Amino acid sequence: MTETATQEQIEETARKGRERLLSLQDSRGYWAFAVEADATIPSEYILLQRFLGRAIDPDLADRLARYLRRRQRPDGGWPLYAGGPPDISVTVKAYFALKLCGDPPGAPHMARARELVLSMGGASRVNVFTRISLALFGQIPWRTAPAMPVEIMLLPRWFFFHLQKVSYWSRTVIAPLLILYAARPVCALEAGKGVEELFSLPQDRIREVGRFTPGRIRKDLFLLLDRGLKQADGWVPLTVRRKAVRLAERWTLERMQGEGGLGAIFPAMANAVMALKVLGYADDHPDMVRGLRALDDLLVTRGDESFCQPCVSPVWDTAISLTSLIEAGVPRENDAVRSAVGWLFGRQITVRGDWADRAPDLTPGGWAFQFENDMYPDVDDTAKVLIALFRAGVLGEEERREALSRAVRWVLGMQGSDGGWGAFDVDNNRLYLNEIPFADHGALLDPSTADVTGRAVEMLGMLGYRKSDRPVARALAFLRREQEECGAWFGRWGVNYLYGTWSVLAAFRQVGEDMSQAHIRRAVGWLKSRQNPDGGWGESCRSYEDPSLAGSGESTASQTAWALLGLMAAGEAESPEVARGILHLVRMQDDKGGWDEPQFTGTGFPRVFYLRYHGYRQYFPTWALGTYRRLIVSGATAQDEARLAPSADPFRFSGR
Repeated sequence: MTETATQEQIEETARKGRERLLSLQDSRGYWAFAVEADATIPSEYILLQRFLGRAIDPDLADRLARYLRRRQRPDGGWPLYAGGPPDISVTVKAYFALKLCGDPPGAPHMARARELVLSMGGASRVNVFTRISLALFGQIPWRTAPAMPVEIMLLPRWFFFHLQKVSYWSRTVIAPLLILYAARPVCALEAGKGVEELFSLPQDRIREVGRFTPGRIRKDLFLLLDRGLKQADGWVPLTVRRKAVRLAERWTLERMQGEGGLGAIFPAMANAVMALKVLGYADDHPDMVRGLRALDDLLVTRGDESFCQPCVSPVWDTAISLTSLIEAGVPRENDAVRSAVGWLFGRQITVRGDWADRAPDLTPGGWAFQFENDMYPDVDDTAKVLIALFRAGVLGEEERREALSRAVRWVLGMQGSDGGWGAFDVDNNRLYLNEIPFADHGALLDPSTADVTGRAVEMLGMLGYRKSDRPVARALAFLRREQEECGAWFGRWGVNYLYGTWSVLAAFRQVGEDMSQAHIRRAVGWLKSRQNPDGGWGESCRSYEDPSLAGSGESTASQTAWALLGLMAAGEAESPEVARGILHLVRMQDDKGGWDEPQFTGTGFPRVFYLRYHGYRQYFPTWALGTYRRLIVSGATAQDEARLAPSADPFRFSGR
């Protein structure tokens, strides 16, 4: 017989989770939890200060160094995610940063790191972005990095490569980087501060990135183009280069006027201030001051450690926290709910951004991820915000209807030609660009994905859209095509198949899909088969490299919640698997009403960059417990958010 949690246990666990989440709300109405990446970001922050000539506070340097040391593996390396294998690029940057902080190369932890790097082939084996960092400090020649001529700024839109043909995060990183490529600056280091000991051959003999591979014709052609561009670099007329630099400068400045920095992501923000430095901007120039402040605002101090976040996530955190609290039984009239609703409406973006290049007639109305990132709202956040607002009862508020209308129309207008949704742009899917030498991370683009599409469909379902409505029908066809043979769906923005499968099942349920259909039952069967003996679910970031590991890993609070929400959406609230999963969450809650989760369950870029959202371990379990409590413990019928449909008729737009 399956052991289950008692009603009293469920009520108490849900209450503690709800109260803990409420206690973490900012007085201004939002939630903002820390976002933690691998050791690369704090290491790059340290390197950036040296490049800019900024004196880093000794106490801050100590805290950053302590953070890095404590995340080193016993073998000397640093991983891409907690519990992962050593990564040579992360390890080289962490070693370099610690050396700049004063750690002697003879210290045991530094010696272990150095031995590991050399055993992996030496620092010449690092990825493109680490090569660029090393070139900025004269550790390798600039010629060893892939060609990225600033004249890219002058290319016509019909050309095979153009900034608008790559993702938002790529273009915000690339544009200021082109200025650095044109200048090829080198920050001189004092003797002994370099990392020449990490190379297995002299730095001036390091080969260019990429090797010719038989059978990879397109990739080899791009390598030939890379070599040719480097040979032709000296022949570019100076007037042409200066014009291109001015365009890159103007592009960068126009997009870093807000308080959040260029793109509101660390790599782009760091490149932007370095580019301005190279262009001669003084440290007290308003654009430089604002850019530096945005970077410093990413620092987080916990105890005797500090780290630098890759970005902040208040809109995302607030939308999901609001959803979780309402599902957990907090009344819509509650002050915390109304405060969060007001804050979210205050963050709606009503100016045009880069997305308008592919949707020029579309009226703005979305939300971004961060406090401020007006040029780059995204479909995922916008849909998530709308879902939270609908749950909060705003559809009955006449003064909010215009804002909601703009947002819904914006999401519909961002639907791709394949029926799916990408995050930031329409049809950003020229996959051949992932084969250029610069794109060794394989994440240059922003195509439609199952998880974002699922979120958009779920939102539309809450407005009364059904599976026969054209935007939804197109999206469901896309989702059926994207289903894996095992029954799961890939998760682009969360780890991984557990995340994607929950997102899609919630969408199917919300638009009235028959949950007894074969493709749904395959997904349900897969979720049940992935449950761990302890009753929870977990999935390692390794599943991005090896799909056979889909749904396999140590149980985590957030991934258990995703699996439970997916199963409950599929009508499995009364199943023994759900009961065991709820018991797992009950048992794993701590005395403060939270859950421990050291694992990385968020995704920046599959295979190369992962995230630990500190809020995931709090609001997702609270959400799952609240939903279970509503469906089972409180004796409610399996009603879902479709109950909002009658008041949503004016929002049934045709879309693209």
